[in-house]
Amino acid sequence: MHASQMAEEFPVVTVDSDALEAVQLLADRRLPGIVVTDETGCPCSILPASQVVRFLVPRYVQDDPSLAGVLSESMADRIADKLAGKTVKTLLPDDKTEVPTVQADDTIVEVAATMARLRCPLAAVVAGRDLVGVITASRLLELALAPR
Repeated sequence: MHASQMAEEFPVVTVDSDALEAVQLLADRRLPGIVVTDETGCPCSILPASQVVRFLVPRYVQDDPSLAGVLSESMADRIADKLAGKTVKTLLPDDKTEVPTVQADDTIVEVAATMARLRCPLAAVVAGRDLVGVITASRLLELALAPR
């Protein structure tokens, strides 16, 4: 089975998309992440939901999780405030990591290897520079476990 056969339609955002709308999309659809494209429509990054959580939790709490117990629950109410006026670009990690893309004719093992190596919950499937769809880790597992 090739990646193009495994790929599913998936929402995509651009680096200039509204951050709050992108996060709302992640939350509403319970997505593990979302493909981020540049102005030409070419995948340039993946925004994992875990990265959004990391953006929302103050650095000092990440460094010392015991401090989380002293923060009020009203902090959760300020998530929208923290994202207001920001773009998706501000949510992306600072380090330039390799974009998990696979070619349309890659096999299930090649897709799995890419996802495993990059520790990413999804991979963008491309034909040339065009986005064909997305393969999530759960879709990959579903297909790998299907009886032959």
